[in-house]
Amino acid sequence: MYYLGADIGGTNISVGIVDKDCKIIDKASTPTIQGRDYHGIIGDMVKLCKELAEKNNIALSEINSLGIGLPGLLDKKKGRLVYASNLSFDHINVIDEVKKLIDLPIYIENDANCAAIGEMVCGAAHGNKNVIYITLGTGVGAGIILNGKVFRGAFGGGGEAGHMVIRAEGEMCTCGRKGCWEAYASATALRREGRIAAAKYPNSEIYNLVDGNIKLIDAKTVFDAADLNDKVALEIVDIYTKCVAIGLVNLVNIFEPEAIVIGGGICAQGDRVIKPVTKILSERVYGGVLKTKVCVASLGNDAGIVGAAMLYKNFD
Repeated sequence: MYYLGADIGGTNISVGIVDKDCKIIDKASTPTIQGRDYHGIIGDMVKLCKELAEKNNIALSEINSLGIGLPGLLDKKKGRLVYASNLSFDHINVIDEVKKLIDLPIYIENDANCAAIGEMVCGAAHGNKNVIYITLGTGVGAGIILNGKVFRGAFGGGGEAGHMVIRAEGEMCTCGRKGCWEAYASATALRREGRIAAAKYPNSEIYNLVDGNIKLIDAKTVFDAADLNDKVALEIVDIYTKCVAIGLVNLVNIFEPEAIVIGGGICAQGDRVIKPVTKILSERVYGGVLKTKVCVASLGNDAGIVGAAMLYKNFD
């Protein structure tokens, strides 16, 4: 038996076929293209599912289910995506819409929760039951698992750690509030700061790496410039890692998980982020002793696909 897992993010739609051992048989992705309505995005996701099955000679009858990871607030009982700041899906019954296009049992879950499940089941947090997964990508998502169960709060909207305020009246966030952790710790925030700095300092390596085309600067550009010992980039990265750490300190002090797993595009930087963040955590965590393991997602960007594919197991 096989399982389909889909991860719909603000940047890409990724789909994978997963076997019973949580191994990805094959996967594919396509750009989300922000601003589109749900019809196009769901259509592209289902198209990828069918193409993967056909490519690997797997009949739909051999596929147990399709799990879908989505950003934002979900009403799982009704199958709806209630609100997502990065997608135009408000109050859409995702399960009903997907079933119009593919005849499979459908499960939905917050994308960060899916990634947390993936890392707990067969990734960096395997063997742990109290896990927080943080995805640092277009936004900042959080998947919180307590005693082996996904934490959602009393009304389904709990765990949105990216929208805790870490700086009063700070940068505007996509959610409409100011000072959210996401506005400082996302790859989008790092890109913003890199572009501002390049415009201000045309002699910097950030500017040079894109030959002056500031619109080409992304989070990786900033890290690449820092690796060249560019003072401007080094300062941006230093502030960025401190902002990441501030949010993690809050989470450790509240939940004291066994493991915090860092995923998303930023996780590709590995120790470049993990080491300074862990140092700050060790200095600032309540009680002065850090027991929580902080690590990079071993499944990388596949964590969301694997976790979504495993939703049929029910982690409620």
